[in-house]
Amino acid sequence: MRASLSYTKVKMPFIAPFTTSFDTQTHRTAMIFQLKAEGVTAYSECVTEIKPYYSSEDNDTSFHVIKDLLAEHVLALPRPKDFMNMDEISRIKGHNMAKAAMEMLLWDYHAKVQGIPLYKALGNTKGFADVGISIGMDEPARMAEKAVAAVTRGYKRIKVKIEKGKEDKILSAVRPAVPAFPLSADANSDYTLNDAPTLGALDKFNLVYLEQPLAHDDIIDHAELSKQMATPICLDESITSVDKARKAMQTGAARVVNIKPGRVGGLTESLAIAHLVREAGGHVWIGGMLETGIGRAFNVALASISDVDYPGDTSPNDKYFHHDIVKNPFKMMEGRIRPFESPGIGVEIDEQALAGYRLLSGVLAES
Repeated sequence: MRASLSYTKVKMPFIAPFTTSFDTQTHRTAMIFQLKAEGVTAYSECVTEIKPYYSSEDNDTSFHVIKDLLAEHVLALPRPKDFMNMDEISRIKGHNMAKAAMEMLLWDYHAKVQGIPLYKALGNTKGFADVGISIGMDEPARMAEKAVAAVTRGYKRIKVKIEKGKEDKILSAVRPAVPAFPLSADANSDYTLNDAPTLGALDKFNLVYLEQPLAHDDIIDHAELSKQMATPICLDESITSVDKARKAMQTGAARVVNIKPGRVGGLTESLAIAHLVREAGGHVWIGGMLETGIGRAFNVALASISDVDYPGDTSPNDKYFHHDIVKNPFKMMEGRIRPFESPGIGVEIDEQALAGYRLLSGVLAES
């Protein structure tokens, strides 16, 4: 059997810059992977970025791990769970985003071999994803305008980015603009436990949750912070595995968990985390990493499982890109997106757009 694994590195401009407490991004520089075997073509996207600001991984480290350690094993075409349990894969410490890119590639491949859409391959499905929106930092008045526009468009939850020293101004502008609407705030680890009084004062804004206020790898201080404020804590960066999710729920560090499949090593781990959190009485939603239509298709499929009970960051493609690399972008109706019914992730690649955005491409492995 002949099989090949190839990649394309693309640089795609955003419609508008996206600002968080740690960076402003104007482009998505993404690694797209393609697996061909037995007449089937599968795709995935690595969610790393140019700089290691969100996590310790970046585009260069993930490409090294995939090229030099993971690629040859993908050509064995194992089931995703079996792939993650291979001796060579399990010996690699960390590098969850690189592993996830290959694990999710295999999910797409095997769903296509079976002739079923990815969301059905995942099981336990609602058949739709409730959609929220993430609003990057801007002038508070402008953020309030974007929030009102999001409500008008039909989004079911609004999340605003905040940072130390600007949180009150931002939320004082946004909350009155959408007074009875589900609103949350994301701090992207910009605070410490010493800022507990400042964070506790955010209770007055009646937020659904405050996301990742403290260090990116912390559990203990979040557990202490949760005792000092009424607003539920949501953990994002801190949750990198089922074990970390278990500890967060047991210590009271979080009542809500944002699952990003790239961050936790893929869809298999994501499913296990979602089930654990819901069994522990917590809430789950699916985040995003400003992905292209390829990565977004995986997120929408995952967001459709029954264990996901909060709207996630699964906005339609046109929120970020004028022209995506897929021909069939998602459409939102009444605050919901439905995953594609075609086999696998169901996207149709726009080869012309892919070529236009391409920086590099090549073959990683062949058999």
